[in-house]
Amino acid sequence: MTMPSVPGWRLAAHWVADPPPPDWRNALAVRLGARPRRIGVWAELALYGAWQCLDASGESSLPSDARLRVASLSGSAGAIRASLERLPTGLPMPFDFMQSQPALLLAALAKGLAWQGDASFMSGRNVPLLMRMALHGAGPGGLLQGCVDESPDALRSEWWRWVPDSRCASAF
Repeated sequence: MTMPSVPGWRLAAHWVADPPPPDWRNALAVRLGARPRRIGVWAELALYGAWQCLDASGESSLPSDARLRVASLSGSAGAIRASLERLPTGLPMPFDFMQSQPALLLAALAKGLAWQGDASFMSGRNVPLLMRMALHGAGPGGLLQGCVDESPDALRSEWWRWVPDSRCASAF
C-alpha cells in the first residue's frame, strides 16, 4: 500500500510481509531470546513486523515519546475462532479468550519492544486516513503504525515508521 506524503512527516521505513517468511516465528524467538508465550499468532506477527520496521528504519528501539498504533481488518480472528469452537463443550480457555483482546497485542508489543508510551488499536478500512489520524498530535518521537491481519489461510503484517521531517519548521 502506498502512503501519500504527509506534511511535516518523513517516512523512515516501510516494511511488508504478505505472507511472512516461513521461518518468521523462529526469527522472532531469536530476536527476543525465547519463544513468546501465551500471546497468539496475531500478536507474534505484530511484534515480528514492528521489529522488522524498526530495523529497516535503522533504529534499535522505539523512542519513549513515539506513538504506536495498530490497525486490523480481522483483529485476533484466530483466537476468537478458538474461543467459539470451545463453547459447545464449555467456556473458552483463558488464554484463548485473552488472546482475542486487542489490548493484549498492545501489551505484547510494549513488552517485546521494551517500550512504554502512547499505544492504541484502531479499526478501519481506510489505512491512509487511519495514518493521518495517528500522525495528528504525534510528538517528536514520531509514529510506528502497523496493520496486522490473520485469517485461516493467510497472515499479513505491514508497518510504517514516521519521524518528524527536519526540513519542515517543527512545532515540537
